[in-house]
Amino acid sequence: MPVAISGGARIRTNTPAENAYNSLMTSSNAIAKHQLAISTGKRINAASDDVAGYITSKSLHSRNGSLKSALKSVGDAKNVTSITQDALENIGNLLTEIKNNTSTAASAALGNDEKVALAKASARLVEQINTVVESTVFGGHKLLGGEYNGSFTVGFGKDNAALSIGINLLKGNTDFNFPKTDDADQDTNPDNGSVKEFVTDVTKSHFAGVGGLNLGNFATVTGAALGIFAADKVNNTLASLSMAINHVSKVASYVGGVENRLNSQEELLKSQITNYNAAISRIEDADMAEQQLGLVKAQFLQSTSLTSLAQANQNPNAFMQLMR
Repeated sequence: MPVAISGGARIRTNTPAENAYNSLMTSSNAIAKHQLAISTGKRINAASDDVAGYITSKSLHSRNGSLKSALKSVGDAKNVTSITQDALENIGNLLTEIKNNTSTAASAALGNDEKVALAKASARLVEQINTVVESTVFGGHKLLGGEYNGSFTVGFGKDNAALSIGINLLKGNTDFNFPKTDDADQDTNPDNGSVKEFVTDVTKSHFAGVGGLNLGNFATVTGAALGIFAADKVNNTLASLSMAINHVSKVASYVGGVENRLNSQEELLKSQITNYNAAISRIEDADMAEQQLGLVKAQFLQSTSLTSLAQANQNPNAFMQLMR
């Protein structure tokens, strides 16, 4: 704090000039600080500007960066659910068409040649179902083979522990809610099955939990041996196909439920990121009007300090008159 001391008639120490010089340095430093804030738009450009604010803003920056990473992870998870749902929708449509062909073949009005044609058309649809399953891939992982189980980070707790949402398409996921069967010949329990086993694995003799159907048998239907299109077997074929369609719908419902969570989390993360950005702005960003007012004040003080310094430097000259 400057003190108004004139120094009397002493000329070796010019206290008024020193006070004016110190004020000049103070106002010049203030001008530099305000100009830096105006040019960068930031109130805190170094820790010394606001120690507590600096620590808080850095913590918020770190948290916000983590949330942005989580938002990207949510996007990846939504890609998985979207790809899976599209594939399941396609498979469901193919199974429905196969079931329609089977229903048509059950009519006594059709001859054997027509039934064989429907069976061959269905066999080609079965091949397409297998193609859909094999080509439904994300990140190098086949999604519908009963082996996919992905966990995606979607947020962080107060101790920075990761929060995740899983997409479980593993064989054995009870969320699919496949019905149980007591068929002694069943080689795969539907409660422990996968999409592939209940939709596309043509080696299974109990397709979709119903005994007596092997999807590969569509290709073996002939006029002499109708097989699964025979009058005593076609109802079993239809029942199995209906259950298969139901299985696909259940898996799609599970995936859709996961996607609903992801959509909600995505909206939450976007809102949180915006709020953190606002908090960072309130701490770090400069109030341009306030900074401009401070700059004008500092410039005025700089001008007056220069004038005072010039005047104070002339004071010792007055005592030179005593030497004449």
